[in-house]
This record gives sequence, C-alpha cells and structure tokens, in this order.
Amino acid sequence: MREVVLFGEDYAHEQVVGTLVQRLAKESGHCVRLDWRNAVGGHGKVVRELRRYLVDLKRQGGFPDLIVVATDANCSRLQKRVREVKSHVEELERFPHVVLAVPDPHIERWLLLDGAAFKAVFGTGCKAPDRKCGRGEYKQQLTESIRAAGREPLVGGIEFAKEIVQKMGIQTAVQADASFRHFVRDIRSVFERWGSA
Repeated sequence: MREVVLFGEDYAHEQVVGTLVQRLAKESGHCVRLDWRNAVGGHGKVVRELRRYLVDLKRQGGFPDLIVVATDANCSRLQKRVREVKSHVEELERFPHVVLAVPDPHIERWLLLDGAAFKAVFGTGCKAPDRKCGRGEYKQQLTESIRAAGREPLVGGIEFAKEIVQKMGIQTAVQADASFRHFVRDIRSVFERWGSA
C-alpha cells in the first residue's frame, strides 16, 4: 500500500481531492492510504504546515510515496497559484512525487463539471459552471443546484462530494476545466511511474 500525505485548505478539499486520489489510484491499480496533515485554515496555513512538514521530513527521513497539496486559486489563476506555492516551499522540487491540486477558482466548481454525475446522485442535472470568479459563487451555485434537485445541503453541498466524484466522468471533467485536467494529468503520471518502478 502506498502512503499519500495530503494538505488542504478545508473540509471541501479533503472530501473532493481525497476521493479523487483514491478513485484515480484504484483505476490505476494502486492501493493508497491517505494521511491528511492539514484540512483547515486557508491557503496561508496550508503553506506554513507544508513547509514545517518538509523540514521534518528532511531531518527525520521516512518519505511518503506522494504528497498532494490542495489550495484554491482564489481568482489568482492556476499557474500563478502554482508558482506561488512552489516559491513559498522551495523544498518541493527536491521531493520525487508532489502533486498540486489547484481548483480555479474554487473547489466547488469541480463538483459542477459533470451534469450527468450530478444527475446520477440527485436525479436531476446541474447547470454547467461558467468562468466567474466571485467569492462564494460556486458554493452558491452548488447549494442552489442541490436545492433545485429537492435536497437540502447542510454543509454547503460538500457532504455529497464523495458521491459526485465517484459518479463523475473523469474525461468529461478534464475537458471542461483546465485546473482539473492538470491535477488528473499530474497524479496519473505519478501512478504510471509507480507502475513502472
């Protein structure tokens, strides 16, 4: 079993990214154990905790098979956020397998990428997400889409994330969103290298 250490901004990242990692690993023939080191506190806290963790790893050894860092782009755009994370944590370049999950602009958008998956979970599809950047825009769209399907989201809809991700057409989502495409490409690349090792 491969060990995957993950850092994320909040519960939404834990649910969406964690489920995606498990699903894509399984589809690649790998069994993974997820170890969430941080799942609350926003982008700044993720970077600080990741930096501390990498320092400890260098000192103590015992590297995981993969490190996943999940942080929203927050309207900064995908490549800018990736550069920002890497510049704050220069040690990332020294670790063999690090994947960044940077939803652009927010993680809730990923749950709206495949209307068929949404329909499989709720019985009715959702409107395809546009390219807005307003704070809370996709949280609101996710909540409204779930309510329109006759359900009442208690945690902004994130409580349904695992179900949506399990039903999601990965190729559909990859074609609909560049940030999702980058994450899937990068993590599949790691899984392929594991298979050839």
